[in-house]
Amino acid sequence: MIAKIKQLLEEVETLKASNAEELEALRIKYLSKKGAINDLMADFRNVAADQKKEVGMRLNELKTKAQERINALKEAFDSQDSGSCDLDLTRSAYPVDLGTRHPLSIVKNEIIDIFGRLGFSIAEGPEIEDDWHVFSALNFAEDHPARDMQDTFFIEAHPDIILRTHTSSVQSRVMEVSQPPIRIICPGRVYRNEAISYRAHCFFHQVEALYIDKDVSFTDLKQVLLLFAKEMFGADTKIRLRPSYFPFTEPSAEMDISCNICGGKGCPFCKHTGWVEILGCGMVDPNVLESNGIDSKVYSGYALGMGIERITNLKYQVKDLRMFSENDTRFLKQFEAAN
Repeated sequence: MIAKIKQLLEEVETLKASNAEELEALRIKYLSKKGAINDLMADFRNVAADQKKEVGMRLNELKTKAQERINALKEAFDSQDSGSCDLDLTRSAYPVDLGTRHPLSIVKNEIIDIFGRLGFSIAEGPEIEDDWHVFSALNFAEDHPARDMQDTFFIEAHPDIILRTHTSSVQSRVMEVSQPPIRIICPGRVYRNEAISYRAHCFFHQVEALYIDKDVSFTDLKQVLLLFAKEMFGADTKIRLRPSYFPFTEPSAEMDISCNICGGKGCPFCKHTGWVEILGCGMVDPNVLESNGIDSKVYSGYALGMGIERITNLKYQVKDLRMFSENDTRFLKQFEAAN
């Protein structure tokens, strides 16, 4: 028995295999249930009692050596296979396209940067608001059409809670806790109960500005509007102010810019007028100042507001507002150069 064990041990220590099939054959030959080592284990019961200890130790050594040799050959094959493989296992399974900044974010940041250089700071407020901050504090009459269900999203169980229809609600929140001078811009998302089409959506984005201090005049407002238009649309841009009406400003105006597509000569985009409307503005109504705890006899101010989608359309000639919220990467990739 000991002689057979020595012979098998010499064989095991010199085992070689050129491929996985040969290695499996060696494993079966020596380590399977019908293998040579298992046969010796079966004959162990016939060994004389005084030799069992030595023979048992040699059998265990043989089995261990055989298993170690088989495992070493297997590891060698595995390392060769991984070394010859050209596949980079750290790569993603599929090519991943990097995203781009959204065009609305690009334009919003540009607007914020322009007003930031004019001394305006950013103010933010909640999108779920109450009637006071959205309407009452801003001089909206009780029967104003904006309070109708057709224009505003109300919470049915709590009629005083609404989705803000403009970021002017942020202005009222700032005014009620601050005293002039106040110089802020209020970017954010707003909601109106409108049918979704290429020119309207139930949610969109605004940036509003508010400046309140002593001796603020309409001339100050006009100069800020002119500087903004030239920075946003080019040094040759002209502006035009038309009288209008807003509950929270008096006097009020709507501002047009010379069409940046035709240069003011007239084209289908500007309906052959040479002008395109971009925002509303005016001097803050004294009633609004008083409602928010600011003395209208001492302070005056101006406010303005614009839709970010509108400005983005003018800069990039996007004809369908729905494209801004569809997350179509083909559309978004067009703005890579603007990032």
